[in-house]
Amino acid sequence: MLEVLLFIIFLFCLTGAYAGIKGAPWIPTDKKTVERFLKLADIKKGEKIYDLGCGDGRIIFASAQRGAVAEGFEIALFPFLLANFLKIFEKERKNIKILYSDIMNANLFDADVVYFFLLPAVYPKIKEKLKKEMKKGARVVVFVWPIEGWTPLKVDKAEKSSALYLYEI
Repeated sequence: MLEVLLFIIFLFCLTGAYAGIKGAPWIPTDKKTVERFLKLADIKKGEKIYDLGCGDGRIIFASAQRGAVAEGFEIALFPFLLANFLKIFEKERKNIKILYSDIMNANLFDADVVYFFLLPAVYPKIKEKLKKEMKKGARVVVFVWPIEGWTPLKVDKAEKSSALYLYEI
């Protein structure tokens, strides 16, 4: 039994480390940042929202509560499982999808809003993906680091928190 438990812990750590190398480590988004995101992105009923590296799903849950259809992508096993467990308690769970998938496999053609909190090393690949796949007028919200070479429409700075950057394709 101990071996099984150790294997599960090892698996969680391994996928968490892989996620940290591939995009960013899982750092849960605080409630104030979720609210700031909703306001900055101006989420509307029926919009399609993607969270690239959704962690425990806080952004997609909040977006679905606003009437959006929300989809998250996560490659770290623990937050992926946690998000799917927490989805059970969501009133709007029919509008929520959480995929165990690399963010580069996300199809963003129908996205109205894409959100991510990733390390800047991933930005060049993500930037090309966003430009190639997203429709004109779609919004991108980035937490902490701005996208180099892009000018944000708005920047939301909060005391004791990192900035959120809003871009439009």
